[in-house]
Amino acid sequence: MGQAGLTGEVRSSVWPPLTCPFGLRRIRFPAEVIMVAVRWYPRYRLSYRDVGELLAERGVQVDHGTVYRWVQRFTPAARRRRPLRPARAG
Repeated sequence: MGQAGLTGEVRSSVWPPLTCPFGLRRIRFPAEVIMVAVRWYPRYRLSYRDVGELLAERGVQVDHGTVYRWVQRFTPAARRRRPLRPARAG
């Protein structure tokens, strides 16, 4: 299976892996990067640009429009797998 950190490097020669979660085939970025972006957006109440900037700080250059498409496409599948809770106030 392809595994990647937030730096965008794929540590396996096989990408995409044979069994991709959430239908992530033919996606440019590793599944872990996409799921981090999808998790951060609602969890920390960030804007799409903020998520893109956080990923850029970690070496992954992503446009805010791409983050928007990821959130729209993969949030329902992520919620079925694990509910996304907003951050606690205070």
